[in-house]
Amino acid sequence: MPADLLFEIGCEEIPAKMLARALVELPDLVGKRLDDRRLARGAVTVHGTPRRLAVIVAGLAERQPDIHEEVVGPPASAAFGPDGAPTKAGLGFAAKNGVDPAALQKKEVAGKKGLYAVATRNVVGEDTRTILPQLLADVAGAIAWPKSQRWGWGETRYVRPVQWLVALFGGEVVPVAWAGLHAGRATRGHRFLSPGQIQLAAPAGYVEALAAAKVLVDPAARAARVRDELARLERETGLRVRPDEALLAEVIHLGEYPVGVCGSFDPAYLEVPEEIIVTAMRTHQRYFAMETPGGVLANRFATMMATTVADPAVVRAGNERVLAARLADARFFVAEDRKASFDAWNARLDSVVFQAKLGDGARTIGHKVRRIARVVGELAAHVPGADPAVVAAAAASCKADLASKAVGEFPELQGVMGRHYARDFGLADAIARAIDEHWWPKGQGGALPSTDAGAILAIADRMDTAAGMFAVGLEPSGNADPFGIRRAAIGIWLILLDRGWSGLWPIALDRARAALADQGVASAAAADKLEKFFRDRLRGIFVDQGIPGPDADAVLAQDFRDPVDALARARAIGKVPPAAREVFKRTANILDDARTKHKLAIRDTVDPALFAADNTVEQRLFDGVTAARAREAAARAGRDYAAVFESLVQLQPTIAAFFDKGGVMVMDPDPALRDNRLALLHWFLAPYMAIADFRLLVSPS
Repeated sequence: MPADLLFEIGCEEIPAKMLARALVELPDLVGKRLDDRRLARGAVTVHGTPRRLAVIVAGLAERQPDIHEEVVGPPASAAFGPDGAPTKAGLGFAAKNGVDPAALQKKEVAGKKGLYAVATRNVVGEDTRTILPQLLADVAGAIAWPKSQRWGWGETRYVRPVQWLVALFGGEVVPVAWAGLHAGRATRGHRFLSPGQIQLAAPAGYVEALAAAKVLVDPAARAARVRDELARLERETGLRVRPDEALLAEVIHLGEYPVGVCGSFDPAYLEVPEEIIVTAMRTHQRYFAMETPGGVLANRFATMMATTVADPAVVRAGNERVLAARLADARFFVAEDRKASFDAWNARLDSVVFQAKLGDGARTIGHKVRRIARVVGELAAHVPGADPAVVAAAAASCKADLASKAVGEFPELQGVMGRHYARDFGLADAIARAIDEHWWPKGQGGALPSTDAGAILAIADRMDTAAGMFAVGLEPSGNADPFGIRRAAIGIWLILLDRGWSGLWPIALDRARAALADQGVASAAAADKLEKFFRDRLRGIFVDQGIPGPDADAVLAQDFRDPVDALARARAIGKVPPAAREVFKRTANILDDARTKHKLAIRDTVDPALFAADNTVEQRLFDGVTAARAREAAARAGRDYAAVFESLVQLQPTIAAFFDKGGVMVMDPDPALRDNRLALLHWFLAPYMAIADFRLLVSPS
């Protein structure tokens, strides 16, 4: 009978982010290992806390199914010699499938010509209990950790030293030996609240048994408890915990039994920008910020202990001391920064290296700022409504805060502190906002710039990075992207799409290359690679928005430089039905063959006088295309590609009749008729091919 499987690895405390990653990846790892061994199973559920990682497999089969199958090998002529004895190829085929060479047969195989060597495999399935010990040991060793370690005298590597193993198949212990330990049925409760061993009878009840021992092994249960504890603190204080799902996702993995505690700090610290206070709390201490019902930051915080304590005031005081030291440093940094100026900081950036490989004339952040300032002037001139003076002023100081003490201590506040200091130094609010927003988006799904100046600056900054890195051979490779060029390219496309700016991408690229060239960085050699890189990133954005890959490819193959126009074309092409797609693809292929195979030059003009007098389909197609061009004129001018393709669908029966019912031989022996018919097809297809390359579309099934 099928039974549940439990496998738990107990260890010293796993870092929260590593635990979160393992909880996501482990189900697929375990499921694939079981599937590879042909063990039928139900759902794979993973649990984990800082001290343990556990997997439960529901309804795991007691044994593998027996195999009775015929395996087709090489052709009989290769598998057997003239005397009928197996050749080296035949012997290898037999050995691979575990059969006696004498048992190989010659048979006809469906879908293939001639005789083939066939082996009949009869494999008796193994007992699951025999398979599991090594399989589970392999699973434990295959868990991917960003960093792992060895301990003691062993060679086993794991994220933290392993303390115990539990492996149960139904009520039976699976004799797993790994990391110098042997699995049993004894797990452990909370380190302080229930430190003894817990004997498990079976996988069923595992979660409940640990809950009774003050261990919430289910991450969802811990998340629910953290939310409940935060709600309790809100009721007790009359304040509101500022929502922070990213912090919550990390906090739930910091302890096995979360207990909330609230602390406070000197309200005098509220004089510094609140982003510093919140960052000091959430990033450095994993504290939740608290605010008044009106959304004003309060001098209180909420945090989670990993256990209940006799006197929470002691824990509260300790947390308050640590935070007070952080905030005192922050207040000092801000006070010192306010004595400086953007000019002084910009001067320091001339000695801060951005990328050494760019060469002495372009390597520093100061060099980069001057390149950005040059590019944004050109971009602002092409954005109606943009204020060139605001853009120029923001560009001049966009990186200045990198030299500030506050950003040196809190690098995640780059741009944010620039905004605050810009206001402190008397710059206009529009300039301050642009300095901040030029860092947006800061990550996947992050907010995009809300102002023209911020968006222009963000595009120029990212384009400079991408063009510069490609110019010196530092483009991304595989999964490695140490300079964030993929994020830069995606950010540019998202900003352009968000603001609906057409025609700005090639200007940004050309000006970025020119600015680099003036500082001695030649980028022409990398031009094609960089453009393909950008096109691939735009394709990914389209696919993420639900556009089929072939449709995206067909559109971007024609033109990708205007993402707004490309997106409109990609969305519209979905309205073209399969039958129409195939007709237009067929037309494109005929024209390609004429150019490549027959080396013909296809002209742009059609002469109706050359239409065959006894065949009216040529005239009908000519008239149909003429009418289509007329009714599509307004739609094309307004980029209403959906309307264009609706018109194209109306034309599809006419072009289909030209091929299938009209008796027209396109490649007529008479060169005049042939060239005119090719010109007619080209005249019909060219306007639509400017929208999408139909040759790349998937044929209808």
